[in-house]
Amino acid sequence: MSKPLLLLLLTLATIFAQGQQQRTVLVVDESGKPLAHVTIEVLLPSDSTQVTRLFTDSLGRGLFSTKTSGELVIRASLIGYQTKSLPFPSTGMEISIQLSKEIATLKEVQVTSRKPPVRILADKTIVNVDAGITNAGATVMEVLEKSPGITIDRNGNISLKGKSGVLILIDDKQVYVSGADLSNLLSGMNASQVDVIEIMDNPPARYDAAGNAGIINIKTKKNKQDGWNGSLTVSYGQGRLPKSNNSLLLNYKKNSTNLFFNYTMNANRNFMDMFALRTYYAPDNVTPESQLDQPFLTEGGGLTQTVRTGIDQQIGKHTSIGLTVTTTNLSRYSRSRSDALWLGPNGQSDSVIHTYGENTTDWRNSGINLNGRHQFGERGNLSIDLDHFRYRIINDQLFENEVSGPGGYLEMINGHIPSTIRIYTGKLDYEHKFDKQLILETGWKSARITTENIAQYAMDLGNGWEEDLGKSNHFKYRETIHAAYLTLKKEVGRWNLQSGLRYEHTQYTGHQLGNAINPDSSFTRKYNSLFPSLFLQYQLDSSNQLSLTMGRRIDRPAFQKLNPFVFVINKYTYQQGNPYFLPQYAWNWELGHTYKEKLNTSVSYSQTRDYISQIFYSDTATGLVKYTEGNIGKLQVWGLSISAQLDPAKWWSLTLETIFNHKVIEGELWKPIRASIYQFQVNMNNQFRLGKGWTAECTGFYISRNQNDIQEVLEPTGQLSLGLAKQIWKNKGTLKLNARDLLYTVRMEGLTDFEQSTEYFILKRDTRLVNLSLSWRFGKNNKPSRRSSSGAEEEINRVGG
Repeated sequence: MSKPLLLLLLTLATIFAQGQQQRTVLVVDESGKPLAHVTIEVLLPSDSTQVTRLFTDSLGRGLFSTKTSGELVIRASLIGYQTKSLPFPSTGMEISIQLSKEIATLKEVQVTSRKPPVRILADKTIVNVDAGITNAGATVMEVLEKSPGITIDRNGNISLKGKSGVLILIDDKQVYVSGADLSNLLSGMNASQVDVIEIMDNPPARYDAAGNAGIINIKTKKNKQDGWNGSLTVSYGQGRLPKSNNSLLLNYKKNSTNLFFNYTMNANRNFMDMFALRTYYAPDNVTPESQLDQPFLTEGGGLTQTVRTGIDQQIGKHTSIGLTVTTTNLSRYSRSRSDALWLGPNGQSDSVIHTYGENTTDWRNSGINLNGRHQFGERGNLSIDLDHFRYRIINDQLFENEVSGPGGYLEMINGHIPSTIRIYTGKLDYEHKFDKQLILETGWKSARITTENIAQYAMDLGNGWEEDLGKSNHFKYRETIHAAYLTLKKEVGRWNLQSGLRYEHTQYTGHQLGNAINPDSSFTRKYNSLFPSLFLQYQLDSSNQLSLTMGRRIDRPAFQKLNPFVFVINKYTYQQGNPYFLPQYAWNWELGHTYKEKLNTSVSYSQTRDYISQIFYSDTATGLVKYTEGNIGKLQVWGLSISAQLDPAKWWSLTLETIFNHKVIEGELWKPIRASIYQFQVNMNNQFRLGKGWTAECTGFYISRNQNDIQEVLEPTGQLSLGLAKQIWKNKGTLKLNARDLLYTVRMEGLTDFEQSTEYFILKRDTRLVNLSLSWRFGKNNKPSRRSSSGAEEEINRVGG
């Protein structure tokens, strides 16, 4: 952070505090250890009107000012501890509060504080999904779409703060799919089953080094209350087409045994309305030769069902084991219709292609996790995770193309594309506390992934079906990754240091079986890399923190994207893999300042070598465009982020984040290309407490003109959503009504540059809808404790799509 900006922030803080009584609060536990993130409220004792509210920092301290005179009450609350209230001292600059661990038998203790929908910290952003009224009835993909710093392109690819290459975790476990398959998974996952979403730009060394832009960790709801407990959520949404997201969470705990069962179901119908105008140029790249006018409408739907069940068992005082089984069944279908019109250089009609298409996706995946944890006294903690995942994905395609005009013909294309993926991981983590200020973390992880992909294409030109050997292939892939890491955490006075180093060894082999047209081929590659990380924080005073984060990251090619097989999108658009491209490496730096956990500012810089970008090749002779990916050169991103978490009134909470980026992409395609763009993103969340169990929400985001790939520029987009909620049934139920994308502005519009051609496109989906959701919580009304996450963390994000 620049010195003038820091001085400006400190000056504003001084002006704000002028004429007010400055007080410091220190919150510790029973052993005297400082407690961070404690909610401190100063209240009027007569009617509990809130005078001010703040959160303690990592040193357990908070600074506040108040002009209010007379008797006051100060209240401290933190999940897992008993809420404590005491008279506000009339003298003294520091107020000390000691919190005791919560005892399960204290049923009279009632927590009235509400989680903020978004919480922005120095090292990560936390999205509390249930706290957002407009998240009711939504999918995880829809929640991510409006989360701070995240953008999603027309193909469902996720970027974070202007950078692509994001590692997706679910409960600390990597999701081994990417591209269209990842989009299908997150679009079929109910937001109602998610507790929080953690967004980390520079994650610590215990996480995989994958993810150029960072990590998004989706944590599902967990419960370990005594006896039977659970929740049921049902919702119905209506846009142009209907949608329904429902979930059932059950938990039973008795003594040292905990059983859980979660079921979610997502059923929806959707559409995609797309218009594309492709212009082909002469070799001078200036004179138009022809145009392809392509309106395209797809309607379809799908059903996703997920079951997650298991047991946690305490064995003795210091040891526990757990078993978790997960299955997901996903079915998608779509039918498309397009009347593509070929136009001559003067805009005259040349010929028309009537295209009808059908696509189905049948996805069955299962996973089993065995985990254990042992506590060595008060200092050592050992955990182990063993996982096995299996994915079976079948895509079926059918296209019928009827070409009218001179030389017209009818052709049909059929594709059957099954894929099988098997993943085995083992992970060992150990943490040792030398004292309260020094902690050592170390661990090992090994992963083995095997895939088998078959593409069987056939074509009918009026003489019956014949195998299309030019597009068909059979591809096998095997990959092994071994990793080890070491992290040191140290607190010295006002300094907080976390330094880590991760080593990863990668080896993979690909084998494409040949046929009568395509020869047999294979490739193998191995490489080793070190990935340092650093988080350094300095407490200037009880209100101001400075932080520095740094890390090196890697993005490996998705499994299927190494397979050079062809995936037909339509008659004139194919997607194809690339067996030759390499992983990309990125260095990320960020310097930040935090004021009272209410105002966060940061400046950042990122540089990526062997940058992987989506690449578009065109054939002017046939009009065919191929989508692929490859290493093109270098990406640099300069960033400025400003976020505020405010309480303008006692009934109003506001979170606002703005991100400015300057991106420069340099690469070599058919010619040297340099793309430079300034872009920004604004996310807003307003929460209103209306009283008598009523709350309201207004959220929105705006993304300026932006660029994720070297050849494609996207026009601005945004969203405005409103929500209303009411607590019912003695606060055991919640009724939520929301309207998302009121102005119908979530659309993708842009321009793509090819060699000797360009394509303008605009794409709309069924994003404007009204949703009604009902949640019912049943069982004992004790505060839930958190079940430790078992961790085959990190491996699942690279099955292409």
